Amino acid sequence: MLSQDKRHVIAKRIAEELMDGQIVNLGIGIPTLVSEYLEDKEVFLQTENGLLGMGPLATEENLDIDLINAGKEPVTYLKSASFFNSADSFGLIRGGHVDVAVLGILQVDINGEIANWAVPNQPILGVGGAMDLVTGAQKVIVAATLFAKDGTSKLVNKLTYKTSGIRRVELFVSDYAVFKFTEEGPRVVEMLEPISIEELSEKVGFQLEYLNSPVEVN
Repeated sequence: MLSQDKRHVIAKRIAEELMDGQIVNLGIGIPTLVSEYLEDKEVFLQTENGLLGMGPLATEENLDIDLINAGKEPVTYLKSASFFNSADSFGLIRGGHVDVAVLGILQVDINGEIANWAVPNQPILGVGGAMDLVTGAQKVIVAATLFAKDGTSKLVNKLTYKTSGIRRVELFVSDYAVFKFTEEGPRVVEMLEPISIEELSEKVGFQLEYLNSPVEVN
């Protein structure tokens, strides 16, 4: 697994969490790659700029410059797709009709609260749909590499970046491990790298525990 693109490892693992019939919103960054790994699953991808039934990312062969997702990336659409305005799209989100939101993050704390839209001392473009998705989606899965470029952990005791909402997300799928957030804090569901939980705890900076029986990569 070390030889694979970490972003694709994360996206493929998240795709395993999705089920037929679900309406799923894919955020900017790693989440957009999830569409590449759905295979034969009947999942309806939604983007807040007004599309339900989004297909995989576009290639040069099927590029339509007028068809983009919320991150302005060219996408395709399924035969069953629907197009609508942004107001209706946010009504879908705020009305609780999105089953799963997959979001990128800058940080997630031990309680499952996330920060994914503003970096201190950097220009702020706005939160976009993140706060609506954190509040309105039935389930929130977050996707990111576990460590930033400077080596600091994105799983932290307390957020130092601006929050995206006080709701506890369900899962954090990283390149090292899958975490579930419980009343007792984050618990490791599955290890995705050949590393012990003790070694990973040392890297993160606090003791991690398994949710159930350990599932490690050998």
